[in-house]
Order: sequence, then C-alpha cells, then structure tokens
Amino acid sequence: MKYILNVLILAVILICTYILYLSIKEPLEFKKEKDSRTEAVVKSLKTIKDCQEMHRDIYGKFASSFEELAAGLKSGRFRTIRVIGDPDDPNFTGKITYDTLYVPSVDSIKKLGYNLDSLPYVPFANGAKFDMVTDTLMQGITALDVMECGIQRKAFMGKFASTYYKKFDNRYDPDSKIKFGDLQSPSMAGNWESK
Repeated sequence: MKYILNVLILAVILICTYILYLSIKEPLEFKKEKDSRTEAVVKSLKTIKDCQEMHRDIYGKFASSFEELAAGLKSGRFRTIRVIGDPDDPNFTGKITYDTLYVPSVDSIKKLGYNLDSLPYVPFANGAKFDMVTDTLMQGITALDVMECGIQRKAFMGKFASTYYKKFDNRYDPDSKIKFGDLQSPSMAGNWESK
C-alpha cells in the first residue's frame, strides 16, 4: 500500500511539474514568435516606405500600387545636383556652377539589396499582400499626397492570431494593424515607432 501511495504521489508531482513547464513555455514561445514575426514585417514595411519615398523623389507623388511602384523604380532616374565651388565660403571669389545629373534608380535599388518583386508580400502570411492606399489631403489651399501601408497582425501571426494570447501581453491585439503613413495627416511614421 505504501508503495502504491508513493507511486501516486510521484505521478502527481510529475503531472504538476509538466503543467508548470507548459505554463512557462507558452508565454515565452509566444513572445519569441511575436517579436521575430513583427520584426520581419517591420523590416518589409521600412523597405516599402523607402521605396515609396524614392518614387516620390522621382515622380513627385506616391505610387498607388505595388506594380506602379516597382515599374517606376525600375525605369526612373534620380536627379542629383553637383555644386562646383563653395557657396558657403565667404572667401570664394570664383563662379559657382550647378550641374544636374540623372542616375538610374534601379542602380540604387540594387545597392540597397531591395527585391521589388517581393515588396507586396507579407512575411509569414502565406502569400498575403500588404494593404496600400494613397490619396490627396487638403490642408488649407495646399494639396498633400498621403499614403498608408500595413496589415493586420493576425495575417502574419499564424497560430498566435488569437486574443487568447493577450493574457501574455496586454498591448497585443491581433486585429490591430501594423502600418506606416496616415491618410489623415502627411506623416510617414510607422506605428511600431511609438512603442
């Protein structure tokens, strides 16, 4: 009888130990996955943001689609102005000359290592694409180009795309959108920057 009681106590201890292990493992696994997936999505959003800013430098407006963005950056040219002479030197007496050069934007894209064909695709989202919207915002008499690009967290969080995991992180909301830009103001800031 004493032997059976000892075996039962040992079984209860093992079960309690396993439950304790699971209660520690689950939040750590969630945090690790959330951080790595969010980091990959933020990296993609920063690349899209850089590409949109390059497109705006070339054409004076944001691209309204990923196809337009890729095509524009593949065929566009950056304008660079080379200044000959020093306009800030009070002792410079020569003539200041400005020379305008045009450089193919595809060269800069290649140097940065950006793949224009993969821009629309969200990491860990099984082929889902980022939502991108452009518009014109009137502030007074000035028309401003604005844009917003992002995706709901549940699209890339896989098995963690549930409010169940909110108990491990109070700020976690799988229905919230991770994005940059704003259609209501001329801001290109990402909402991951405010955390």
